[in-house]
Amino acid sequence: MKKVVTLHPEKKNIPMYDRQLRVAAYCRVSTEHEEQDGSIELQENYFCAVIDGNRNWTNAGIFTERTTGLKLKNRKQFNAMIRKCKSGKIDLILTKSISRFGRNTFDELKTLQDLRALGVDVYFEQENLWLHDQQVQMLITLYCALAQNESENMSRNIRWGIRQGFKNGTSRFADFTCYGYRQDENGNLIVHDTEAKIVHDIFEMRAAGFSLSKISEWLFENGILSPTGKARWSRETLNKMLRNEKYVGDVMLQKTFVDNLFDGKQIVNNGELDQILIQNHHQGIVDRELFAQVNGSKYNSLYCNYPKDIVESH
Repeated sequence: MKKVVTLHPEKKNIPMYDRQLRVAAYCRVSTEHEEQDGSIELQENYFCAVIDGNRNWTNAGIFTERTTGLKLKNRKQFNAMIRKCKSGKIDLILTKSISRFGRNTFDELKTLQDLRALGVDVYFEQENLWLHDQQVQMLITLYCALAQNESENMSRNIRWGIRQGFKNGTSRFADFTCYGYRQDENGNLIVHDTEAKIVHDIFEMRAAGFSLSKISEWLFENGILSPTGKARWSRETLNKMLRNEKYVGDVMLQKTFVDNLFDGKQIVNNGELDQILIQNHHQGIVDRELFAQVNGSKYNSLYCNYPKDIVESH
């Protein structure tokens, strides 16, 4: 008796590069030098040519941004690309290198895990690594850690340079303006006469016993806009002004600091780091007696509560 048997060929997984793919590219630069060299445009043009040159690939978008790589929330184009991946519109992402993709080890590995779960592959050209290759996971972890270490070292060097500028009295942070001041052509603080009179009136009113609410009401009734252009001055704005040592001509540096590079949060310096007090840095608007009268015991906390280096400015 005849027997007919149909032999089905063994099904094999088709490599991603052998089928139709929707391919995106992620390009990022983080320094002015790279922008001047046209680095971002070179990346865009290059990846467009690579995608268009493969008959199996469809361009799913070139996502480009000029920003640092540490905080994902600040990378709008990156997040837009990930959202597109989650909506099933991207199969493969091309990027120049792991450091371009991100430098925070935890965030980057979490993102790569999410992409793998979505079935989205990533190709890191400089390292010649594919996300879908199981053996490459340890290498990616290592590369991410090295990239993060590079960022941490760079951040430490930058912080060291800033603090040396504080101690030497050469930091331009000291010349940041506040209400009542402007910068001259050399970047030095100079008094703005109209605003300075308002500042002095606020100090005089506070010294005379006016509450912050009463001062705010007086400013509103006289049509004096807040430093941010609002009709009403908040209690917080007035309180910060009344405690700002710049109004006596001094500058306190390192009032806050960033402890964790990757969350980037400013922390109030309560003695964890030295502070730098630059005395007689610029022309004051109120005298020290009036400033002390307004602040009372707070005056001592402004100048005497923390270890400080004092730099004389002439």
